[in-house]
Amino acid sequence: MPDRREAEDMYTKAQKRTRLGLAATAILGMAALTACGADGGGGGEEADGVANLTMTVWGGDNDKKTYQDRIDLLEAAHPEIKVDLQLIPGDQYDQKVQTMIAGGDGPDIMQVAEGVNVYSSKNQLLPLDELVAEADLDLEGRFGPVGTLYSYEDKVYAIPDRSGAMIVYYNKDLFDAAGLEYPNADWTWEDAQAAMEKITNPADGVWGYGGAGWWAQWWSFAYQNGGQIIDDAGKPAANSPEVVEALQWANDLTHKHHVVPTAEEYADMGPDMGGDPAFAAGRLGMNTTGFWAIGGLLEADFNWDIAPMWGGEEQAVSAFGSGLAISRDSENPDAAFTAIDFLTDVEAQGLIIENAQDVPANIEVQKSDAFLKPTWAGTTEINMAAFGESSDFVFTSPLIPEWTEMQAAFSDNLGTFWNEGGDAKTQLDVIQAKLESVVE
Repeated sequence: MPDRREAEDMYTKAQKRTRLGLAATAILGMAALTACGADGGGGGEEADGVANLTMTVWGGDNDKKTYQDRIDLLEAAHPEIKVDLQLIPGDQYDQKVQTMIAGGDGPDIMQVAEGVNVYSSKNQLLPLDELVAEADLDLEGRFGPVGTLYSYEDKVYAIPDRSGAMIVYYNKDLFDAAGLEYPNADWTWEDAQAAMEKITNPADGVWGYGGAGWWAQWWSFAYQNGGQIIDDAGKPAANSPEVVEALQWANDLTHKHHVVPTAEEYADMGPDMGGDPAFAAGRLGMNTTGFWAIGGLLEADFNWDIAPMWGGEEQAVSAFGSGLAISRDSENPDAAFTAIDFLTDVEAQGLIIENAQDVPANIEVQKSDAFLKPTWAGTTEINMAAFGESSDFVFTSPLIPEWTEMQAAFSDNLGTFWNEGGDAKTQLDVIQAKLESVVE
């Protein structure tokens, strides 16, 4: 499951600047990242009957505020628990937390995402199944299909906290001008491409789609086509015919059909340009990305909305999220789980959308008026129900312990392919061999 850190790494400095400005107006944004103190770490000790816990997360100013607001609610409801929040820059998070755990000073509660099983496979996280049972927590009832996402070898290692599918942003003005119906979940690849072709006008600097060069995007096409990156037996399947066809289609949108800007055309738009800022500038008919792009569009000078991702042979879409886990160093896992249980329940999850931070993992909150009609949207009408509709066909990404090595295999071997075009089968054969050498 792709997470917010990966999204931040993928997208550009221009987008980050947009979010910084929005953070200042308390709408949405990611501001300068704040490092945690060098001496934080596993708490859990009790003094005067109070469990003192540490909690590590990544992100920016809005993340820090939202997590702290939720912790304040927790501490008011559970005065026997105190939580020291530590915010770590996303690009330093894994290294910092791994160092803390290796030194026996890991946090009690830690935010995890697709790299969860890098930790769990090393016995750095506590399995939560017994604590879930003791709390009578219905994971599927509270979180829907992502309830047991953060599992390894049939054990749950994290509780979902944030979870929003990738969605389609579309420029209503460009669709109206082209006489097209708006995107919806019933669309096929053919429908999407036909709309892209109708909207594209390079002479006017307008393209139908922002592109799918990010793995979270083209993997969706692979799963829509019946493919898998890692098969049900745990073996790499990156060069299967289904994955090859999906990757080739995604690439051909740029280099054969020219409904996506090339790297050179993006560069001609301005520095640090990519899908999100190009859409915000009115240059794209559609863009596929996550919740975070909404904030940069609230004051756009064109009409836009969001819709669920289109499908292929079947419906499938990647999702962005994170969970809360307990490190093996926690001296009070019972209190840590009590905190996690509270933080993922309705009241605390409501602050995630109230602060425009992300999509809450809690299904009840996703269906609430507070989510469907957020106050920060003002007069802008947004089809927030697209997230809930998308949750029905989110595919489960292969959260294998070799996640980092797997991603490196793709990023190291597809750069030229995305920039210049080429044969997907040739590239995926190379990647498949690499994956077979690293995935056990």
